[in-house]
Amino acid sequence: MLRKQARQRREYLYTKAVNERILTKKKNAAAITEKIQQNKTLNSKNIANGIKVYDSLKFYGEGNGSSTTIDEYQFAGAQDPKIMLTTSHEPSSRLKMFMKELRLIFPNAQQMNRGKYQINTLMQACRANNVTDFIIVHEHRGIPDSLIVCHLPFGPTAFFNISDVVMRHDIPDIGPMSEQKPHLIFMPKEKAERVITFVNNDDRILFRHHQYKYVNKEITLTEIGPRFQLKLYQIKLGTLENIKACDTEWVNRPYLNTNIKNLAFSNENVFSNKPKVSS
Repeated sequence: MLRKQARQRREYLYTKAVNERILTKKKNAAAITEKIQQNKTLNSKNIANGIKVYDSLKFYGEGNGSSTTIDEYQFAGAQDPKIMLTTSHEPSSRLKMFMKELRLIFPNAQQMNRGKYQINTLMQACRANNVTDFIIVHEHRGIPDSLIVCHLPFGPTAFFNISDVVMRHDIPDIGPMSEQKPHLIFMPKEKAERVITFVNNDDRILFRHHQYKYVNKEITLTEIGPRFQLKLYQIKLGTLENIKACDTEWVNRPYLNTNIKNLAFSNENVFSNKPKVSS
């Protein structure tokens, strides 16, 4: 079983590398074609490069070329994801409560008691049951502080910090939570009264969960929780059982937090009231 997984991983990495090379060559070919259409002069280096690119791509037509999309999410949307949720060893009562609320948030999600199971055993069980995403939540003194999302079968794995966690039981005048598929910005659902919001602000993902109703032809929005913030600090090109041997795709280094805030994923602070200065 381990040899099969290693072989599949090597085949996946090789296919991904080939697709990236083909994509680079197609970009070069498009740039040369654009120069020709604009009647721009080409030096000998561009001509030689164009001939080399044409010779390498002549067998990769529209129907013959490999997919240049990211293979990890090539079939995203073709079927509903199957999510498995678990915690660290010996979770506290508040972490168990938070996991129950997470299970209600994600459609088609299942929660598993960690017990004494190790990561290798959990990964093998998830692959055998066609689980697409594995989520594990850690805590510090009863407060959830870390969330790991591992995409199966080959990765990647994203590590998040959790902050400002407010559970459903801490929100006053809270209503019941529906388990229907919610409205999302990137995948809206018809006839759904749940609204889940992900706001990318200041390199943090703000999570909010609401339910709306029509009262006298007016929309009444009620927060049903939980709410929290996620901050991505690392992405690994692999799964959790061999995470130490995986390559790092991105990591948030301490020197990135300078006085002049350099945002990696956000364009601007959407909640800032400072006026924009036009140059």
